[in-house]
Amino acid sequence: MQIIDYKCPNCGSDMVFDSHTGMLACHSCGRNDNIKDMPDPLTSNVFAEDEVAEYHCKSCGAVVITEAETTATVCSFCGSVVVLGDRLAGKLAPVQVIPFAISKEEAMQAFRKWCRNGRLTPNGFMTADRIKGITGMYVPFWLYDLNNAVEVHAHGTKVRTYEQGDYQVTETQHFDIYRKIRLNYVKVPIDASEKMNDKLMDKLEPFPYDQLQSFKTAYLAGFVAEKYSYDDKELFPRAKEKISAYIDSYIRSTMSHYTTVNYTDKRIDTQSKQAVYTLFPVWVLHYDYNRLEYTFAMNGQTGKVVGKPPLSKGKVATWFASISGISFLSLKLISWMMGGGFW
Repeated sequence: MQIIDYKCPNCGSDMVFDSHTGMLACHSCGRNDNIKDMPDPLTSNVFAEDEVAEYHCKSCGAVVITEAETTATVCSFCGSVVVLGDRLAGKLAPVQVIPFAISKEEAMQAFRKWCRNGRLTPNGFMTADRIKGITGMYVPFWLYDLNNAVEVHAHGTKVRTYEQGDYQVTETQHFDIYRKIRLNYVKVPIDASEKMNDKLMDKLEPFPYDQLQSFKTAYLAGFVAEKYSYDDKELFPRAKEKISAYIDSYIRSTMSHYTTVNYTDKRIDTQSKQAVYTLFPVWVLHYDYNRLEYTFAMNGQTGKVVGKPPLSKGKVATWFASISGISFLSLKLISWMMGGGFW
């Protein structure tokens, strides 16, 4: 077993990943180190993958209690950064990571702005003490490259209506349609954590792939991280399901010049070219109101927030009345209420 900590060479304080600079930073003396230039402790150590281990904080000696999926956390006694190295080794080692770009303070401000500063939520909902906790978490994902061989047989019609003398004539032509298509999708993201709500994670997309970095444990310093609960083979069916609507939409687009199309046979052979284990940054906020707990999630790179806050019927009615004379705003409100959340 191994606990990896990052102590400042100048003052001995914990160093953490700074979402603004992208550096490993000491908030005590101001030292900053470039993560890309640092050796990674995992590259020089080999761990037993299934070893039963007890972890002790290097700062205070306390036993670090974590769930089996946790790979990075903080010590409950002294608050020191704790990275559990043996849970990030071998087949459990992530290949790449998208680092946090939004700090905890910025996440809180963005959450309040997203809630319209309480204009549509019940009185007291935005009270600060209702926030039970906000956690910066690296959530495990598999990024799939999927190759699809598509073969479709269908019956199509083209309908034309025209005038002939005193008659209106409808002419219908019938066609046998055949399509053979190759469709490849890259970096299809599938949440691999059992704890995280799949629908919530899907709504956080897209994550900016131009920010992908080769994984180093220093990116985890100061955040919570989880290892995958399901491997890429177990989640492959969900990856196929996720792209099925896009495949069907493309097939339909190749037959758009027909009036009607009915499939007689459709075969899709999907193969996984590769699946890359990746960590995505997510701020998770737990909020307590009226004896219920609400969970919100924020994309740690883009600031996109998803979740469903409680609504004040009186405030919604007042706001709706104030804008009812403006049609496009009314339509926006209706769309928002049907979607079950703020946009």
